Order: sequence, then structure tokens, then C-alpha cells
Amino acid sequence: MFTPEDLSQLNHMGITQDVAERQLARFVSGFPFLRLEAAASVGQGIRRLTPEQERNAIAAWKAFEGTIEKFVPASGAASRMFKNLFAFLNSGRTTPETDFERTFFDNIHRFAFFYQLNQTCLKLHGNNVSELIASGRYTDVVAALLGADGLDYGSRPKALLTFHRAAGHTTHTPVEEHLEEGAQYAATADRKVAIHFTVSPEHRKAFEELLRRVVPRMEQVWGVTYNITLSEQQPATDTIAVTADNLPFRDADGHLVLRPAGHGALLVNLNQRDADVVFIKNIDNVVPATLRHDTTRYKRILAGVLVDTQAQVAQMLRELEQQPARDRLLEMLTYLETQLCTVSPDTAEMDDNALAGYLRKKFNRPLRVCGMVANEGEPGGGPYLAYNPDGSYSPQVLEAAQINPDDPKATEMMRAGTHFNPVDLVCYTKDYLGKHFDLLQFTDPDTGLISEKSVAGTPIKALELPGLWNGSMSDWNTIFVEVPISTFNPVKTVNDLLRDQHQ
Repeated sequence: MFTPEDLSQLNHMGITQDVAERQLARFVSGFPFLRLEAAASVGQGIRRLTPEQERNAIAAWKAFEGTIEKFVPASGAASRMFKNLFAFLNSGRTTPETDFERTFFDNIHRFAFFYQLNQTCLKLHGNNVSELIASGRYTDVVAALLGADGLDYGSRPKALLTFHRAAGHTTHTPVEEHLEEGAQYAATADRKVAIHFTVSPEHRKAFEELLRRVVPRMEQVWGVTYNITLSEQQPATDTIAVTADNLPFRDADGHLVLRPAGHGALLVNLNQRDADVVFIKNIDNVVPATLRHDTTRYKRILAGVLVDTQAQVAQMLRELEQQPARDRLLEMLTYLETQLCTVSPDTAEMDDNALAGYLRKKFNRPLRVCGMVANEGEPGGGPYLAYNPDGSYSPQVLEAAQINPDDPKATEMMRAGTHFNPVDLVCYTKDYLGKHFDLLQFTDPDTGLISEKSVAGTPIKALELPGLWNGSMSDWNTIFVEVPISTFNPVKTVNDLLRDQHQ
């Protein structure tokens, strides 16, 4: 299947022949759908905290003395954010016709990047944005925004785009918003803030330049000291692309085509972090400081639930070393089933030794608390109680593609789901003895995805690794906590920046 040249190419990227062959086999076998117990809801897998519980969680977080880090996947390009504007440029039309296009141009002065765009248009064309629009030169304005000769927003990562207006006449990128967030909820007692961004190699220099420029000012404003680190997605996590016949797809020179394997590839990067508590949040889910109260409050609440739970689990693991009595084992089992929502039908038949071993295995795992937002009827992936290979079921974050569309019961669960996943996680990645878990041992390799792509018009199939907050964390202990919709403000298209939450 592989030529000596192929093996040399794979070896250069750090991919073994065995891994490549297993990837090819996965295209043939596909990924199994997951068996569901229920869509998670309040009272069945999702906690709705009382005001007192929220206050207690905030107090628990305030008292925490361990190490803390924010982990922000930030390598994604912004090209999809401007899909509609690229379509306008390529349409041959010279005036806006769609609702999206009209909304963009009617509100163009409201974008935080407007001043930069205006200056760019003056530089390129000798006319400002308003003058270009008045003379019908709409495509020149869009080209100045997206093109390499202009702001180059079409190829830069979202992290480095101007999203918001800030104090005075300044503006903020998502990187700066994450820096401020870190100072508000992820600072240690001595006001140290650790933030890790995953970046693409071609944009690393631009990240470093932005950080050199803004970090000293942020440290002065917020009274903190930042420790900012960057990493890149490792080439060894790329996956082979195949033809429709599941044969390796090759470029014009006969080389294997490999592709980045989705956000699941970042598990390797996360596994290299060493903080006790790690916040994970997407780069584009940020708001200006004036609207950040709910975001920072609920981050503290989620973190408080995390560290309180971790302390209780650690205590039970220490007790399990001392061979506790049957009654205490049953109390621990009740905690596992009611607080961690992990249930197995086999526990009723277990003797003390077997039950203690089961509890030890289930408790001694990485822990995450995931914020979940109420869904207003939108079908798709989100929080579920799903079965594991050992026959137990537990909370899982699933994508719609992992749910069997031919299973009426499963599709009804998906349709009736009450909440969705905003990617709002706080994680504890060390065991009760303080040793870092090897996170690669807690993933489910059967939870990846196969997607349809094209290269120069040729259809191909691509393989995505188990998602970072999906299959990569399948074997973690998971708690779902309801958080308000105000904490979820993603920017999927450029016009999302016109929403009140981003103004």
C-alpha cells in the first residue's frame, strides 16, 4: 500500500506505518454510532445550581491554591467567517444583493475594524470606505478587507482580527479579550496568569508581535503578571486523505496528502500542560469588558464546582486504599451515580473487592465541568448520557454525526435535547496524588469522524481524530452545569460582530 517514498514522508512527520495503516482501515470500517441512554437535561445529567450553591462554588474557587492555566485553541483561520463575502467577490456582481451583503454594507461603520479598513482603502485607492461605496465600488472595499494587499482578514486567524472597540479609541482582538478574562478569573493568589494559545506555524510570529505589544499594558491595567506560552499542532497528528475508493489520495507529484485532524489533535498539546486546573474555551467566544460579568462569574462557578468535586473524589480514593466497609462503598457508589452520573448495571452483583476496584477505576480519572446552555429547539450535538465500552453510561458531549440517524429513539433524543454545548470547560488533569494523568489514555478511538472534502475539485475523504471535548475526553469524569446564554457569544460570520454582545 505504501511505497518507500511514502514511508519516508510519513516518518518525516512522525507518523508510523502502523498508525497510517490503521487510519486507512478506519475509512473502510467507519466509526460506530454511540448507544444513548438519554439526552442530558436538568435533573438527568445537568445541574441547575441554586444561588447558595453558586455562592459556595465561587467561595471554593477563591480558596483554591493550586496552579491554573487557560488553554485557548487559536490556530483556526477566519476564512469561513468571511464565506459570504468571498462569495460576493467571486459572483461577478458589483452591488450587494443578498440580505447578508446588504447588512454588512449598511452597518460597515459599526465594525471595530472599520478605522483600519478605512485607512487601508485610502492607501490602496485614494478613497475612504464611504466614498468607495458611494461610487459603487463595493468589491474594492471587500477586497481591501480580505485580500493580501489589504488587511488580509481572509487568511489570518480569528485570534488576530479586530473584534471589539475597547476603552477610548483602542480596539481588541480575541487574544486581548482572553488576556483580560484570564486576569479576571484565572489569576493565582499572587496575581500570576498563565495562558496557552495553540497557533499555526505561519501565524506564530504575528501572535508573538501582538503579545509583545499588548502584554505590558495589560499587566499594568490588571495588576497581574502574564505567563503566555504558544504551541503548534504537531504534524504527527495529521491524518491521511483518501479517494472515494478508500485509497491514499496523492498530489500531482505523487506525494501522500495529509490533513490536520480537527481539534482532537490538540489533545497532545493539552497533555503537555502541567497546571492543576485548565480552562478551555474557543477563541471566538469573547465579549467586550463591559459585557463580561456573566462570563467571568460563571467561569468561577464552574471552577468552584470542579475543585470541590476533585477534593471529594480525592478523599474517597484515599479511603479506598484502606479497604472501607460495605456501607461506605455503597455511599461512594451513590456519589458516583448521583453526582458524576456514571451508572453500571453490573455493580449490583459485585462483592466488596470488585466494587472497590470499580470505584477506584471510575474515580481515578481526569475531571471536567462543562457549562451547558439551554437550547431553543435546535437539533444537533450536545450533552448526553451515553454508554461506554464497559457497559456503564456517563455524561458525554456528542456531535450529531455520532448519533445514528436510522435509530428513531436516538433521533428523538437529539430532536428533544434541552441543551447544547458551548465549549465552556474547566478541567482537573492530575490524580489524587498530584501526578499528571496521561490524557491520551482516556480517549475513545471509536469516536472520530469521516468528512467529505475536495481538493482542486476532486472529492476526497478526510479523517478527524476524536474531538478534544468529545471522544478525546470520553473516559473522563464529567459534570454538566447549566450556564446562561449570555456566556455564549461565538463569532461564526463577520456579521455576528454586529450583534449587541459584540458592540
